[in-house]
Amino acid sequence: MPDANRSTAASAAVEDRQLYLDGVTVSFDGFKALNDLSLVVAKGELRSIIGPNGAGKTTLMDVVTGKTRPDSGRAFFAGDVDLTRLDEAAIATLGIGRKFQKPTVFENLSVFENLELALSGPRGAWATLFAQLAPPEAERIDAMLERIGLEDRRAVPAGALSHGQKQWLEIGMLLMQEPQLLLLDEPVAGMTDRETEETAKLVLSLAGQHTVVVVEHDMEFVRALGARVTVLHEGRVLAEGSIDHVQNDPRVVEVYLGR
Repeated sequence: MPDANRSTAASAAVEDRQLYLDGVTVSFDGFKALNDLSLVVAKGELRSIIGPNGAGKTTLMDVVTGKTRPDSGRAFFAGDVDLTRLDEAAIATLGIGRKFQKPTVFENLSVFENLELALSGPRGAWATLFAQLAPPEAERIDAMLERIGLEDRRAVPAGALSHGQKQWLEIGMLLMQEPQLLLLDEPVAGMTDRETEETAKLVLSLAGQHTVVVVEHDMEFVRALGARVTVLHEGRVLAEGSIDHVQNDPRVVEVYLGR
C-alpha cells in the first residue's frame, strides 16, 4: 500500500497545483509538529483538513503563510513559487489569504467601511476612508455585501454583529483582495446551527473561483462541504478521501473520531 503521506504528491501536474508541500518537517523543542508532510491541493479545489489537537493543522497554515519556517522540505504555491524562501509580507502579496478562528474586524467601523478598507491598496487603509470611492469599487462592495449575506447590515458597526456575521465579514474582507488561495481556520467555531449552514453555502460558493483549504472540527460542517478530506495525525497525512471514506477508516476512528 502506498504511503498516505505521499499518495497525492504526484497526482496533479505542476501547472494544476495551487499548493504543494513536499516533505515538510517542523520541530519545536524536539516535538515534530509536522513530520515529513507532503500534500497537494489543486487549483480551484475545496479541501477540508481534520485531525486531533496537535496533529499539525495550524503549523501547516503557519508554514504556508510564512509565519513558521520549516526545518526541511519545501512548500510551493501556484506551481513553482517556493514559499519557504519568502517572508510573511512577500507571501501576503502573492494572493494567499488566511482567516483565523477568532474574527478580526474593525469593530468601530461599519460593515461597509470594513470592506472598503480591505480594498485600500496602495492608498493606505485610513486614507481610504477619506477618499472618494469610485463607482466600480462601490459596486464591488455592494456585490460582496450580498454574497456574504450582510447587505441589510451595511451601515451597522461591525462590533454589533453576531459572532457568525463577523466571521462572514472577515471572509468578505479577504475576498475583496481577490486571493488565489484562502485558508480558513475553524470558520464555524461558536456559530449557531443556522449560521453554520449559511457558512457552508458561502464556502461552497467560493470553490472553483478560489482554492479553499478549511481546517475544522465540526464534522457535520465538513460533511456539508462534501470536499476531499485530509486527516492529519502527528504531523503526517493519516488518511485522505471522501468524508465517508475517512470516517470509516479504523485508524481515523482510533486516533480522532473515537475520542
